[in-house]
Amino acid sequence: MMVNTSGRSAGQKAQLFVPQLKENDTHCIIFQYYGASREGSVPGQLNIYVKENNSPLGIPVWNATELDSHKWHQVELAVSTFWPNFYQLVFEVVTTGQRGLVAIKDITLQGHQCMSTPHFMHIKGVEVNARQSATFSCTINGQPKDHASYKLWLQGIGGRMAPLKETKPVNSRRYMAAFDVENTTKGDSGRYRCIVQSDRGVGVSSYAELIVKQPPVPIAPPQLIAVGATYLWIQLNANSINGDGPIIEREVEYRTVTGSLIDNQPVDKPTHKIGHLDPDTEYEISVLLTRPNEGGTGAPGPPLRARTKCADGAAEAKGARVCIKRAGACFGVMHAKTRQPRSLGIPGYIQAPFEFLLCHKRDA
Repeated sequence: MMVNTSGRSAGQKAQLFVPQLKENDTHCIIFQYYGASREGSVPGQLNIYVKENNSPLGIPVWNATELDSHKWHQVELAVSTFWPNFYQLVFEVVTTGQRGLVAIKDITLQGHQCMSTPHFMHIKGVEVNARQSATFSCTINGQPKDHASYKLWLQGIGGRMAPLKETKPVNSRRYMAAFDVENTTKGDSGRYRCIVQSDRGVGVSSYAELIVKQPPVPIAPPQLIAVGATYLWIQLNANSINGDGPIIEREVEYRTVTGSLIDNQPVDKPTHKIGHLDPDTEYEISVLLTRPNEGGTGAPGPPLRARTKCADGAAEAKGARVCIKRAGACFGVMHAKTRQPRSLGIPGYIQAPFEFLLCHKRDA
């Protein structure tokens, strides 16, 4: 393949698609490339893509930008994609607008490992919850001390990259490289592979899948079943959710309407009794759901607002009511529907223009 860049505007592309390869063992691809121009300028950039199965072209695994040396250079490609998967090499020249030549030749498939570029072993997929870090581990032939000048990174098919986090030996012939995709979102889901660039070429692993799950959040608030002076009985009403399952834990979170958090209680049944509450107090109650893996608890669902009843012995009036208290004792409930004057015999409340219903509850 030869590309004459003379008379070409910057950004034009020429591509060579190599026939698909289905290899069942370690192998190495070798080729040579050349670049030259009369004025000493750079005529273009040479990119190499590795398409696995019928994936999109993706982004290059290797490139050369210094194409003005007037010399042939040899490159090794250690591609670790094996049958039943297949892959395809794509060579691409992108012009710079300068006159010159870019060429490749002698593309050769060899049935042994590359001499100067390491191969990868199998890479496993990862599942995480959104906003967590996804750690990929790639096993490489060789030792870190022998690859001190090599560059290692994780490449996503959608363009996201992750730098090397750490390396550690597996045995005398292999070591493991770890990469973190941090603060993941649903948009980071997709296929990732490991890349190692040596001074003579590039090694490419197979793809592994990153699955990012969204922690579940109930769509509807819980439903109120029963009310007491010191308890609220609710139905979770959490079958419909936004996000992903499966649901492995359920909690009820409740607070006063003024915003002070009271407690979170684990729940293992569709209904739940929240006890030890204050009488005649309004609460907000929400349900939290958890799916597997770290960070699997979603945000609280929509809140239910509910008020506990008056304390035991207090009579409930129909309509608007006000609990009348004096010296710590409940004297009654103001009934707002009557205006018949009535003497109650209570100091301070004689001939009141409202009806009072006595509680007859005093402090101990």
